[in-house]
Amino acid sequence: MNSLIPLYVVIPLGTAFLTIILGRWFKAISKILTIPALLFLTGLTFYLISQSPQTIVYRVGGFADLLDIPLAIFLVADGFTNILLLIISVVGLLVALYSLDYTKRFSAEEKFYALLNLMIAGMYGVVLAGDIFNLYVFLEIASIASYVLVAFNIEKQQLEATFKYQILGGVSSLLILAAIGFIYWTTGTLNLADIARQLPDANAFQIFVSVLLISGFGLKAAMVPFHSWLPDAHSSAPSPISAMLSGVLIKAIGIYVIIRLFFNIIQINPQIALTVTILGTLSMIIGVFLAIGQWDFKRLLAYHSISQMGYVILGIGMGMLILANGGKESIANLAITGGLFHMLNHSIFKALLFLNAGSVEYITGTRSLQKLGGLSNKMQITSGSSFAASMAISGIPPFNGFFSKIMIIFAAIQAGYYWLALLAVIVSIVTLASFTKVHKYAFYGDLPSKYENVKESPFSMALAMSLMALLCLIMSLMIVPSVRAIFLQPAVDALMQTTNYSSIVLGK
Repeated sequence: MNSLIPLYVVIPLGTAFLTIILGRWFKAISKILTIPALLFLTGLTFYLISQSPQTIVYRVGGFADLLDIPLAIFLVADGFTNILLLIISVVGLLVALYSLDYTKRFSAEEKFYALLNLMIAGMYGVVLAGDIFNLYVFLEIASIASYVLVAFNIEKQQLEATFKYQILGGVSSLLILAAIGFIYWTTGTLNLADIARQLPDANAFQIFVSVLLISGFGLKAAMVPFHSWLPDAHSSAPSPISAMLSGVLIKAIGIYVIIRLFFNIIQINPQIALTVTILGTLSMIIGVFLAIGQWDFKRLLAYHSISQMGYVILGIGMGMLILANGGKESIANLAITGGLFHMLNHSIFKALLFLNAGSVEYITGTRSLQKLGGLSNKMQITSGSSFAASMAISGIPPFNGFFSKIMIIFAAIQAGYYWLALLAVIVSIVTLASFTKVHKYAFYGDLPSKYENVKESPFSMALAMSLMALLCLIMSLMIVPSVRAIFLQPAVDALMQTTNYSSIVLGK
């Protein structure tokens, strides 16, 4: 079992390498390699989840510890890691499927798939990394690949967006690297489990490092007030990449690391927990009110990414706050479960919405809602799947978004955070209003004469959207305790056992 873990990094890196080398002579090699590779990794992820929720540790190099300091590069997979592996694998596979037809317009398809595989390999590496320096290395691999992919069409708008993305991404990386330097200076180790053992208890230094980490990874996650790069980057990128950025990247190299560090590595304290909760609340509110006024389909979706990740951060932040203040663990458990459930749900319905926007733009040549209308009869799969995703993101039953939001709201009520519960409900109502606008202007009303001959998107695009729409319903089953126990509870347990991560990973 342990020896399978490196495959998550080796396979996509190898696929990217072979795509570039062989793509010179055999253009279709990129598609032939990418889909089976991601299909295999998706199957491997479900296999890992089906096993007992034990922590798997793989040592790269296998060096003996020196002076009680672990020297090997650790790859670690636990219940929380498995959630991110599932998100990366499933969304990556469906995006690659969608891209089979979408990328036919590109003159360098093999480079697109090579960069996509590099980004996926980087994200896998981040969530599996057991030491903070290699986490940073994999983060940079994913980030650099995403910078290039945002500007893949080399248009003025894309170049401007990726420039802003790179500048703020560089600031983010600098803050993270500074935090890593301070941690190493204090503890003498880079291994995450060893850092958890040696990092001093709550003091001024720990708060200082925590601020650096929240700022650095908050930029990667596009939390308010670190969100300014996201609307341009997500709206300008090719739609499959927009789906990866919003559905996966901001979680794998942003939200995941924040959660992992502040639950398992750095001691939870009330000030940091309150800060995270406030940032989540602000992201939730500001994102949705910036979204509702947008007329660019993809830009509207980009602002909703900020808002919906606010729900995730709010749920996790409330769990931290309850634990830090010595509250009931059962309520903290509910809040964290709701946050992780919504992170899983968001990866599907938001990726689907970006694919819907890409389908509309692919067929009509525009993403301006004011220039669209009446497409529901011409593009039934795009319209129907967009409806499912819109209901899911708005929290309408029986779609998956309803159940994760209701868990977060119930946790807020049980914890006595009534204003947070009320704000979560209001944001959901405004979200519904925003997507009512999308469907009114894009899919209903009068069909402009220039679109009378349009038809549905090509097969691979329609299939990927249909499968994601189906997942928006199927994932609602995670509200059932027996299903939740398989997918979500091991992740929650891994986080709730805040002091056990070090001993489990190091075996001492």
